Order: sequence, then structure tokens, then C-alpha cells
Amino acid sequence: MSQKIAITGMGIISSIGNNVGENLSSLKNGKHGISDIELFETRHAGNIKTGEIKLSNEELAQKLQLDEGNNATRTSLLGMIAAKEAIESADILNINEYKTGLISSTSVGGMDITEKYFYSYEEIPEKQKYIDSHDAGSSSLLIADYLGLKGIVSTISTACSSAANAIMTGAKLIKNGILDRVIVGGTDSLSKFTLNGFNTLMILTDSYNTPFDNNRKGLNLGEAAAFIVLESDEVVKKENKKVLGYLSGYGNANDAHHQTASSENGQGAYLAMEKALKISGLKKENIDYINVHGTATPNNDLSEGIAMIRIFGENHVPEFSSTKAFTGHTLAAAAGVEAIFSVLAMQNNMIFPNLNFKTKMEEFDLVPVTKLTEKEINHVLSNSFGFGGNCSTLIFSKS
Repeated sequence: MSQKIAITGMGIISSIGNNVGENLSSLKNGKHGISDIELFETRHAGNIKTGEIKLSNEELAQKLQLDEGNNATRTSLLGMIAAKEAIESADILNINEYKTGLISSTSVGGMDITEKYFYSYEEIPEKQKYIDSHDAGSSSLLIADYLGLKGIVSTISTACSSAANAIMTGAKLIKNGILDRVIVGGTDSLSKFTLNGFNTLMILTDSYNTPFDNNRKGLNLGEAAAFIVLESDEVVKKENKKVLGYLSGYGNANDAHHQTASSENGQGAYLAMEKALKISGLKKENIDYINVHGTATPNNDLSEGIAMIRIFGENHVPEFSSTKAFTGHTLAAAAGVEAIFSVLAMQNNMIFPNLNFKTKMEEFDLVPVTKLTEKEINHVLSNSFGFGGNCSTLIFSKS
């Protein structure tokens, strides 16, 4: 790349922790966040497990010191918490000092609230303040407003690859001199729409998800928000900033195969990885670890595995694991969550385990890392694939 894109800050809230430190501790100790539903109102509460964050909307609003009359939905509240941590960790005191933007992503927007009052807005006028929050862009604007950001704000919604595309877009804005720094990532809360939708597609498991296992039965939905701060080389040098890692490569492709399924030969995933490697200037042998998309659905893991074999060769696929057995699949936030996990893997020289794995898939000879493993990690490839065939790959590097 002609210009390095530095990562200077990270912020996250997920079912395994309310900040980066807590998430790292859970990853190191094999402590997952998949549990019975306690806060989210659904008739499936007794028989579906999710990666639910055990803080109510009221508790989240209190943590943010918001007024009682606020119209922030859960997606926005989670996003504010993660973005605030990211800014603080990047030591940004004046957010508008440089050309700064926010590229956020979401798939449910404010649906967790709007679906609740959809039929009663006329009878309960005080709830009409939430109507605007149904728009996906509303959460981004609320996060930007909370941060005091006056620069570019944009929203990306490409299903489960959304945050990867937000990160990629932010990098391009810096690379082309449009922005000096940008907060990028995603946020999604649990909603009836997504829970019932995935249940109807019959890709939810009735227990704990088992990525890349031959007997995998489906995913656990999760909720989370995760943002990283990207800054240009110029700002990093001028401010003498601490760099957590670099975004060295990115690629996006669409296999245009099916509305919800990945192609049998993993074409979209293959092209996304190929593009990311080309942009990074790295050889495939340089990749030390792959944080796979690994949803634990029969279709995804088979398609992704085939794509990795096509890129690396069956006997040369780097060590890999899916961290979705920790957090559940957090939809639009997933690539933001896994970007932070990828940077933490490099910082700590360790591969986080692929929990719940027992039996190798019969279609190929790929086995994920199942125990916390210490290893010198300089380059991590992270995959995120969404409905509609939208496939994205990010590569993170130490230097």
C-alpha cells in the first residue's frame, strides 16, 4: 500500500465483556457468552440461546449519562459505548481537530424498539420519537452526535459483512486524502425480526454453535458493538501516536449465487481473500492466522473451507479459528468484533480457540485451533460474509 493505515484505538461491548480488556480476558480463559435469553422479549426465550449482553437499555443509558428523555435504541446505545472507548483509547481529546469521520454499520438499526411499538404509535404518542430510529442511519447519527463529531457520517448495511465494508471504506477515505482519521465498525442488537428470520431459515442451533465441526447445526445470534480508529501516517507521526496495528489489506467481492447461501465453490470468499492479499502486498505464506467467518452453519463453513483451500492449498491453510462460539454471530457488528480480536491476537501473540469443536468435517482435512495457542503473529486475515453473497476480507499487520 502506498500509505499505511494505522489502528490507534479500539472499543467493544459484547456478551463476553463490556470493554476491550474484559473481552480479552474471556478469550484467554475460554469464557463464552452464549446463554439463555433473559432481557430480550421473545416467545423463544426458553429454547434459543444467544450472545446476549446482560445490561438493560436503562443501564446502558446510565453508563452513557444520557437524559431520561433520550430516543436512543439499543443498537445506538451499544454503539455509543464502543465508539467512546475507541476514541478514549486513541487518546483523541478534540475529535474535530483533524478531518474525522464515522463509518458505522448495522443491519437491524432501531428495530429492537420500533418493532415493539409498530402497532401502537397512534395510541402511545410519546413513543413516536422512536419512529425515525428505524432508519439504519439514525444510529450512526446518534453515535456521531454523542461523540461531538462534525465530520463525514455514513452508514453501511451489507448484512454480516457490514463492519468489514465500513472498515474498508474508512481506509479508502484516508488513502485518498478525504479524511485524516475515521472511526469504523458496527453495532447490532437482538431483535425479533432477526431472531425469527434466522429461525425460519432453520440455521439457528438449539444448543451452542460448533464452527467447522462435522455435526454443526447452526449459529447462535449475538449482539455487540465494536469500533476501531484508523489514522493516516501523517497524523500518527505528527502526534507521535501509539499504533496498535495496521490495516494492510482489504477486498470485497460478490458471488451473486443466492439470497442467503454461499456458493458451493466459495467463489466470493476466494475473490475477497485474493484481492485483500494483492492490496496488502503480502504473500499467502505470510498469513499467520485466519479469523474465519465460521458461523457454524452447514453451508458457510463448507464454502469458506473450500475457498481457503483454493487460496492456500489443502496442506498449507494457516492456523484458523472462529471466535463466534464466544460471542455468537453479531451480524453487522461481527467484522468489527473480529477486527479487534485479530489485533488482540497480534498484540498478545496468541490464537484464540475455536470452542466446541469435536469432529473434523468429512469434506476436507481442515481442523481449527481448539486451545489457546501461543505463536508469533505478524499478519491476520479476517473473513466476513453476508447474505446476498457479499464477501469481505481484511488483513491486519503488526507493522
